[in-house]
Amino acid sequence: MTAEEKDYFIPFEAYAEDSFVEKRSKFIGRLWRVETPEEATAKIKEMRETYWDATHNCYAYILREGNLMRYSDDGEPQGTAGMPMLDVLRHEGLVNVCCVVTRYFGGILLGTGGLVRAYTKGAQIAVAAAGIQQMSRFSPLLIACPYNLLGVVQQVLPAHDCTVEDTDYGADVTLTVIQPVGGLDALNAALADATAGTVYAEEMEVAFRGRRIR
Repeated sequence: MTAEEKDYFIPFEAYAEDSFVEKRSKFIGRLWRVETPEEATAKIKEMRETYWDATHNCYAYILREGNLMRYSDDGEPQGTAGMPMLDVLRHEGLVNVCCVVTRYFGGILLGTGGLVRAYTKGAQIAVAAAGIQQMSRFSPLLIACPYNLLGVVQQVLPAHDCTVEDTDYGADVTLTVIQPVGGLDALNAALADATAGTVYAEEMEVAFRGRRIR
């Protein structure tokens, strides 16, 4: 299996945010689903322009294409903000994700360790607010069957991780089904056994689909 075929993880929500206060400093964690460097940098620019009065707008992002990773401490001591945020995203296995943690300084210094913990938490709460979905390769399938065999076919499908997305009632019944990649041969063997070899599934173009895991 190539890298392009492997499962990957992205934010479930297109945008999410959460915040907390640490020793009078307010931290706001924001997270977006993005696909290009241009999208990520546009979100970062928007945050810096919108929250120009904030003390810091630190960021980290990871893109699946090219395994591109970028981060910035935005004036915080080196290694105390952007890298801890990036570590959170990497720990969660996320790609196509951009996170900005905005800080409004409250007058009390947090120290190096305190900053690392605060920016780590800022990224963590943003990830928690967005949720995570797993992207896996699925095969869309077409199954045409006579009306008298529809019930038989419907009984076979659940055991092979098949989900019916559409049903067309014409001269025959045509089911549009999705199934995780790799199960087609076993499904067709089961359909052949159940219908005396009269019904089979035809695979269309394989595509990635997401399901929420957190």
